[in-house]
Amino acid sequence: MATATTARASLTKNGVSIPFDEVSTPGAYVCNWSGHLMRIPERTVVPGEALRLNIVGQSPLTVTKLCDDPGIPLSEARHLAEDMGVSIGF
Repeated sequence: MATATTARASLTKNGVSIPFDEVSTPGAYVCNWSGHLMRIPERTVVPGEALRLNIVGQSPLTVTKLCDDPGIPLSEARHLAEDMGVSIGF
């Protein structure tokens, strides 16, 4: 039986798109609405709490996780995004 933690961890695998408000692990993400790179450092993710950044809008916002390292060099992040078929704008 999957726990909430297990389900959340499976949603944040590299290459998986999730709603922005479900981001629960640090890493480098691409904003699917703009192609911008979003770096989520560990200090912004508190287990059991919402992400310490809130974006509100009329349309659902999704992100695609590139990797676990929020400090990934831009050139590597671009290559990962291209390999995953994610549009980039950074």
